[in-house]
Amino acid sequence: MSAAAPRRIWLCADDYGISPGVNRAIRDLIERGRLNATSVMMVGPAVGRSEIEALQASAKLSPRCAIGLHVTLSAPFRPLTMHFRPLDGDMFLAFPKLLRAGLTRRLDREFFRNEVKAQLVAFMEAFGCPPDFVDGHQHVQLYPQVRDGFVDAVTDGAPNAWVRQGGRDLPLAQRLASPKAMVLDILSAQFRRRAGSAGLSFNPGFAGAYDFTRAADFGALMRQFLEGLPDDGLVMCHPGFVDDILAGLDPMTDVREREHAYLAGDAFARLLTDSGVTLG
Repeated sequence: MSAAAPRRIWLCADDYGISPGVNRAIRDLIERGRLNATSVMMVGPAVGRSEIEALQASAKLSPRCAIGLHVTLSAPFRPLTMHFRPLDGDMFLAFPKLLRAGLTRRLDREFFRNEVKAQLVAFMEAFGCPPDFVDGHQHVQLYPQVRDGFVDAVTDGAPNAWVRQGGRDLPLAQRLASPKAMVLDILSAQFRRRAGSAGLSFNPGFAGAYDFTRAADFGALMRQFLEGLPDDGLVMCHPGFVDDILAGLDPMTDVREREHAYLAGDAFARLLTDSGVTLG
């Protein structure tokens, strides 16, 4: 009897463009064959021509590396479009405020559609092609009302791209063990319906959410993430090297270096083999 074919999954590093240190770490893992997707923040401070060309060069060394747009609609970043609302000064709202505003139906989908379109155009001008997929920083693509503008923009501007949903296909007891992931499950159910009705494809499974404020055992978490993940399921990760730019923008610092160290090491390669998973 032949052995079962390995499951092919996406391991996606978010936040390319947030800082040079994060960019270097992501490129390093792509070149090692330890990542096969990354999503780019076109409003980040580290998306100049040299950083884009370096990413394209790294991706050419990987047999299967997708490059996507990491739609960014939350502070401390700023919109590309004029007259965007709501804002906190000249910045997007912090994501908790944005989520609350969507839940209470206080957002205008047109502002979000126009901003996502502008970020898509910026991506296509930088890379010379549409993104392979589109996701969202801090899962903003899943938020009520925001998701309507997001889906409208992707349908119009990159209809062949797939979009990221954040729901898991796990027994209820396992889903309840992670409150953060449970919120994503709930938000993703509506997002999948909205994306599906627009004819957009999306990943069939998702993993990678955990409490970034704790010094968690990322290897043990990765083993959990891979359990039961279907073909073409996606694991989100955030590897990076800490630099001053990152420290000034994002509270996720040391955790990024721990993720990079694990993904670059031999233990992760063994886990992929033991789990019957491939990134190729």
